[in-house]
Amino acid sequence: MIKMLRSIAALCLAAVLAAPALATPAAHEVVQQTTSKLLEDLQANKEQYRSDPAAFYAALDRILGPVVDVEGIARGVMTVRYSRQASAEQLGRFEENFKQSLMQFYGNALLEYNNQDIRVLPAAGQQDPQRTAVNMEITDGNGAVYPLSYTMVLQDGSWKMRNVIINGINIGKLFRDQFAQSMQNNRNDLNKVIDTWSDTVARARQGDGQS
Repeated sequence: MIKMLRSIAALCLAAVLAAPALATPAAHEVVQQTTSKLLEDLQANKEQYRSDPAAFYAALDRILGPVVDVEGIARGVMTVRYSRQASAEQLGRFEENFKQSLMQFYGNALLEYNNQDIRVLPAAGQQDPQRTAVNMEITDGNGAVYPLSYTMVLQDGSWKMRNVIINGINIGKLFRDQFAQSMQNNRNDLNKVIDTWSDTVARARQGDGQS
């Protein structure tokens, strides 16, 4: 599962940022500005980023960070079951570690993005002004078509990313399942799960690549 996500995560992220948000001009403006910054930076520095991933993750954080609801996604991954046990310090630490793993998860695959075909589907029905679903179809270099559903939420007057569903796979649920499994593997030691979160995601990705 992780292997497939890696192969199309670049398409997912680029499509999300390149596609016009259909709900409001405000969401459209955020997406377009972020798209320009991201793709221009990637085009100018792609070779450097291939040899220096840390610099790429830092660039992603700088460009994407402001439009990603890291706090909301991280708390959703932890779920109420575990977040209500966590201190403010633990929650903050997990948000930071989660953001790092998210940038690495998408960043590794984004380097493989080569301007594949992206089609935005018409909006279906009335849109919630606080929460916008943008449906797309992405065609990769081999002609395979992947459906994608991207969610943006209006938070304090700004549109931010909350979740992505790629080819029927819910990214938020994927990370939630990994967190729950890590809690089980570490005998509910929340600090250990938080401190090793990036390694948990990396091992899952590498293990699937070897299968």
